[in-house]
Amino acid sequence: MKIYTRTGDTGETGLRGGVRVRKNVLRVEAYGTVDELSAALGMVCSALPGAETAALLRSIQRDLFALGAQLADAQSAKVPSTERAAVPETRVAELEREIDRAQDGLPPLRSFVFPGGCEVGARLHLARTICRRAERRLAALAEAEPVAPVVLAYVNRLSDLLFVLARLANHRARVQELTW
Repeated sequence: MKIYTRTGDTGETGLRGGVRVRKNVLRVEAYGTVDELSAALGMVCSALPGAETAALLRSIQRDLFALGAQLADAQSAKVPSTERAAVPETRVAELEREIDRAQDGLPPLRSFVFPGGCEVGARLHLARTICRRAERRLAALAEAEPVAPVVLAYVNRLSDLLFVLARLANHRARVQELTW
């Protein structure tokens, strides 16, 4: 199979099911940003010393692939997704448990935190900002077309988790957080 198809040379792409759309439509912007977030998490994993957080981030990448597949299907809000292309609502609660677990090892937050710190912390902060952009793209899409509520909840909770993981990475590396 060749990687190039030439079908996108005119600024269009194909959604699942064969529908052709412009590459700048809200749906493509949303799943493209989710893909960018997954790539940013891959960069975090490449810098992680331990396997525990990497395993969590790899499971999140699988979720993001499922979200991307769901978003790439214009019929996804009308037709139930296949298991592989769906993120169950239970995953939102699992992210909340991970947030709580990570926060247990952190000093209380009393100020805004500047993004940065150690390499892993800085990469997590960058992933968090990409996640927030994905959330904005999804919110815009949801105004124009149906989007499964779990998609919005998942991405919102994920940005919170990435923030807490960035703080935890900096705390473990004994890097002082810069606050505003």
